[in-house]
Amino acid sequence: MTDATPPALVRTFLVDDHRLFLAGVQAELEGRVDVVGTAVDVDSAVAGILESDPEVVLLDVHLPGGGGRAVLQAVLAARPDVRFLALSVSDAAEDVIGVIRGGARGYVTKTIGPDELVAAVERVRDGDAVFSPRLAGFVLDAFAGESPAPAPNPDLEQLTPREREVLRLIARGYTYRELAQRLEISVKTVETHVSAVLRKLQLSTRHQLARWATDRGVV
Repeated sequence: MTDATPPALVRTFLVDDHRLFLAGVQAELEGRVDVVGTAVDVDSAVAGILESDPEVVLLDVHLPGGGGRAVLQAVLAARPDVRFLALSVSDAAEDVIGVIRGGARGYVTKTIGPDELVAAVERVRDGDAVFSPRLAGFVLDAFAGESPAPAPNPDLEQLTPREREVLRLIARGYTYRELAQRLEISVKTVETHVSAVLRKLQLSTRHQLARWATDRGVV
């Protein structure tokens, strides 16, 4: 009697612009999936994925060079069989819906544990759609037509994705320190983003910023 052959590890590519987080995820997944490559921006992600031909890509939403959707568009045009699972600090409905419309098979937040993440990768490889519990409702509502897309806001369109995320969290009452911890950036970087948002929206204080966002439903 021979031992059963263990299932092959999922060939997985990791994309995240936070190098420390990327290294941590790679260490947690070591030996549980087959990490075939990593990248920290759009261009290196696209090149690395096309070269290494993974089964599943763990993809951050906000990346230098165009964001996660740019990676989805470039890769899926050439390799439609590659499956994407978004792994992001953001739990904003627009981010979730955006990458799912772009072709991702699921979306989980960075609060997920290692065991759950490995299971999510395997399920996406097998064709399932995987979401952190509260995020599934965003997708169901969007594709059921219950959440019509908001009208374009010229003021918001001039902000970068990260600036919009900072704006949203300020409106929710986060302090600069809390915001920095949530986004895994420094307090000084948060201050830089807030200053840019204030300048672009022609506002003077974070309190005006919070009121502006609340009045326009940017929460």
